[in-house]
Amino acid sequence: MPKKIAFIGAGSFIFTKTLVRDILTFPEFSDATLALMDIDAEKLGFITKAVKKIVKAGNYPAKVISTLNRQKALDGADAVLITILQGGVQVWRHDIEIPAKYGVDITVGDTRGPSGIFRALRTIPVVLDICGTINDYAPNAVVLNYTNPMAMLCRAVQTAYPNLTMTGLCHSVQGTARMLAGWIGAPYDEITYRCGGINHQSWYLDFKWNDNDAYPLIHDAITTRAELSKSEPVRNAMFLHLGFYVTESSGHSSEYTPWFRKRPDIIKECWPDATGHGTHARMLKGYLRREDTWRDNTKDELKKPIDLKRGGEYASSILNAIIGDGTIFEFNGNVRNFGLVDNLPYGCCVEVPAVASRRGLDPMPVGPLPPQCAALTSLNAQCEELAVEGIVAGNKDMVYHAIYMDPLTSAVLSLAEIKAMVDEMFEANKDYWP
Repeated sequence: MPKKIAFIGAGSFIFTKTLVRDILTFPEFSDATLALMDIDAEKLGFITKAVKKIVKAGNYPAKVISTLNRQKALDGADAVLITILQGGVQVWRHDIEIPAKYGVDITVGDTRGPSGIFRALRTIPVVLDICGTINDYAPNAVVLNYTNPMAMLCRAVQTAYPNLTMTGLCHSVQGTARMLAGWIGAPYDEITYRCGGINHQSWYLDFKWNDNDAYPLIHDAITTRAELSKSEPVRNAMFLHLGFYVTESSGHSSEYTPWFRKRPDIIKECWPDATGHGTHARMLKGYLRREDTWRDNTKDELKKPIDLKRGGEYASSILNAIIGDGTIFEFNGNVRNFGLVDNLPYGCCVEVPAVASRRGLDPMPVGPLPPQCAALTSLNAQCEELAVEGIVAGNKDMVYHAIYMDPLTSAVLSLAEIKAMVDEMFEANKDYWP
């Protein structure tokens, strides 16, 4: 029977367009029903045109459904992809601008820390509601989440609906592995690695080129090529001091540690020309610039010729392994820590190797993290645990406690200052607090 694949938050134009293109390259999905759902009718209209254009270009027998009704999209779905954003940029900007008033400098703010926690506060209730509908209308569906904050959303869903086959996907593990392979001149298909931790702070416990330890080559590249230090100042410093390479970019990583964003002079040392991934409010500024141009940008995208070649997103290969032809696929996914990473909190959301197959999703244990890496990662995981439990329970104190302990925030502010900051952030988000 043809498969039904639902996209919740389909108005995320580039994401949905890319995922649809990849999925249709698998013969088992060429006749799938693609159910596109969003709460924004205008954005839904744009992505519907784009998806129909892909179907026509590939001469696929796929069927496209476009709806504002979540139940209609999910009813009988074999797979669900979640790419929502709860609260627009005028809400999101408070996550960045309020901490900045208190001296907490944030560049992206979508994962953890005060900004990530308040994004979770707005998003967890909605994602739980979506997954409740999945549980009612498509309980056997494979659920893949692309929405941030990844770890906190997956932790909430996997706790509330442990029966669902669900994981979260991110680009950082495979993206960084490709970057490091390029640095040492290794073909990517000759690289193997074992990677574990939490989303945006996983560690390559080993990194090998043709079964030989490649870390000495990475060390040589970092210490002899100045352009690499300029491109990745934070991660390279962490590697040289801690001995292991972390998965997420320097901009992101600078937000999850106490070392790189606590003083303007340190930020300037990392990004001396005030550009790049570590600069203040980089992502927010980009979204604000696009507020008045996104329609024209989307129309321009619709005019571009269709490239039907499969890209590097993992979603299509995971779906093919579980509900397609059964070809086994290994990736790093976000799941609860039940014996997977020994020295991270039991039950927290970890990012570890997983195998997708007809059996579903099977995560693989990686053992303990190096103690110096575990010390930092465990603190971030515990903050996420406090935040998720507080948001789900409607317990404000736990949200305060999570931000009190955040590595960057606590490196900059006193407890009283953090309390005042979080008070203001709660006020700005009063319409979203359960």
